[in-house]
Amino acid sequence: MQSASFTLSSASPSLFLTKPRRPLSFNPRFDSIRASSASRPNDLSNVNLSARRSWSLSSSSSSFKLRPWTNSLLPSHSDAEMNRLEVRATAVPESAGEKPESSSLFKTLELGSLFGLWYLFNIYFNIYNKQVLKVFPYPVTVTTGQFAVGTVIVSLMWGLNLYKRPKLSGSQLAVILPLAVVHTLGNLFTNMSLGKVAVSFTHTIKAMEPFFSVVLSAMFLGELPTLWVVGSLLPIVGGVALASVTEVSFNWSGFWSAMASNLSNQSRNVLSKKLMVKQEESMDNITLFSIITVMSFFLLAPVAIFKEGVKVTPAYLQSAGLNVQQVYTRSFIAALCFHAYQQVSYMILQRVSPVTHSVGNCVKRVVVIVSSVLFFKSPVTAINSLGTGIALSGVFLYSQVKRIKPKKA
Repeated sequence: MQSASFTLSSASPSLFLTKPRRPLSFNPRFDSIRASSASRPNDLSNVNLSARRSWSLSSSSSSFKLRPWTNSLLPSHSDAEMNRLEVRATAVPESAGEKPESSSLFKTLELGSLFGLWYLFNIYFNIYNKQVLKVFPYPVTVTTGQFAVGTVIVSLMWGLNLYKRPKLSGSQLAVILPLAVVHTLGNLFTNMSLGKVAVSFTHTIKAMEPFFSVVLSAMFLGELPTLWVVGSLLPIVGGVALASVTEVSFNWSGFWSAMASNLSNQSRNVLSKKLMVKQEESMDNITLFSIITVMSFFLLAPVAIFKEGVKVTPAYLQSAGLNVQQVYTRSFIAALCFHAYQQVSYMILQRVSPVTHSVGNCVKRVVVIVSSVLFFKSPVTAINSLGTGIALSGVFLYSQVKRIKPKKA
């Protein structure tokens, strides 16, 4: 669809309709058009004025004049200038309307790719991480190694100017420190659970995150849940309970580790709302995650050495009868995927609403559970599957009812 605007110049506010001549014609598809006539034009049927005007024929003496009903659009000039008529047209290309559509399509494809990478990195992380923890039962050391790889990646991003390096003050570090502590604990407890029970069961328990979010928000932020939110928590709690009772790999250590992970992760979210309140001190999610990753490494490394010792040397792994190259390779891939899936998660969060991100996280958990069951051939009963399904359905329902805002009194 094209649009054009024209500028018409003539000698006087009235045009004499005498000496008929061939009308001007032009094609408004060109960006700039100039048509000139050596004498007065008598036909303006092909000219579209930039401002709408209504015209009437009036008689004066023996000649007819074309005059506007409103103020004269054409400035007055001398009769000598009447011999020239200039018409300029600027047309909008037909392809101009296609640019927003192509841009929207690109953003949709980009977002779809990010979701795909988020799920793929999660699958690989859980599979390789479980393989490492089965033969190397030192979750603190494994988690420290994952934070170490993340620290190297963050350092490269900042050093190569792939992402802007933040300038932090002491007060900002003091605010971020509690977030780094609970972030460290959340990932540590997740690895402890993965080392004790099946991947599918760990993620079924982690479906309880909305329950902890509602409880902590009510306790520390004063955000009371609506009846819809409370109702959506019932299938989550009931589904996890049903899955736990029928879980073949169930043990209390793995169960409580996953619960502690839920508590830690949701505490991080609540602290983010409670502490990061000053607008001038706010930063984007990727920068915040990068800083927390570095801080988590320095927090956990001394703990790993003190509690588990240095057990990552080739000599120790060989003495334990392990394939050194295999353990290193799988640990490195798991660490890369660990950092990548969290980085991509924050990239998605910058592009969509929290509710959409929550729905995507629910789908991600389903994908991880199904893929881990298929890969490890974990024994799953029908009742266990039913409990997992009910819990995940409750998570999806929770993400939907969160959109319902309570009515103001």
